[in-house]
Amino acid sequence: MSIPVEIKWFPPSWIQIKAGSHIIYIDPAYLKTNFAHYPKKIEYSKWPDPIDGLPEELEKGDIILITHHHKDHCKKVTVNRLKKEKTKILATKQCSKELGKGITVMKPGMEIEIDNIRVRTVEAYNDKREEKTKIMHRKGIGVGYVITVEGKTIYHAGDTDLIPEMEYIKNVDVALLPIGGRDFTMGLFEAIQAAKKINPKVIIPMHRFESNPDEYKKLVEKEADVKVVPSMPLN
Repeated sequence: MSIPVEIKWFPPSWIQIKAGSHIIYIDPAYLKTNFAHYPKKIEYSKWPDPIDGLPEELEKGDIILITHHHKDHCKKVTVNRLKKEKTKILATKQCSKELGKGITVMKPGMEIEIDNIRVRTVEAYNDKREEKTKIMHRKGIGVGYVITVEGKTIYHAGDTDLIPEMEYIKNVDVALLPIGGRDFTMGLFEAIQAAKKINPKVIIPMHRFESNPDEYKKLVEKEADVKVVPSMPLN
């Protein structure tokens, strides 16, 4: 009997994965502006203290993965809310300033196995397109994660543009792709090309900004045999 894998998205790129008895978080970072309209949000502190909160009651995680050090992805008080004594925290080198020494430092091209869950890191960065005013994510600093759990493969792209390395990310069941554009990530139309390049079974759009996920769904499903959903259980 297959064990269901459930994925839930919180803004901007915060993901909860439930797989059997395991709970995995990717980029948990509570920023008040992202959760202003969440009816179940819980705030434990207010300015000038570090804003400490959760979008809703959440179970503590067995594994926490951080793609890079920016504050909307890497936040100590949120990680502390979600970790247990033996939680494994994987993060990039720059995150150690925020999170301290109790992390496993990750860089692109690494692979680690935790409780039969395989975690592989891949590149995540901005390219040097002329329309970008600045490069916010340089190559080799941040990562994306490819996670294999309960027979399912999940790709969290991190903050990235459409990059050549995506050509080698194959056999993905669920891809979590940024669609928001600006100087931070690929925008709507790059994310369509990423969908066709990776060809996952399902895409959950993240890091959305003003981009419309419904428009993205319509465009992707017109051009590729890929389903786009906000979040879903996998059987």
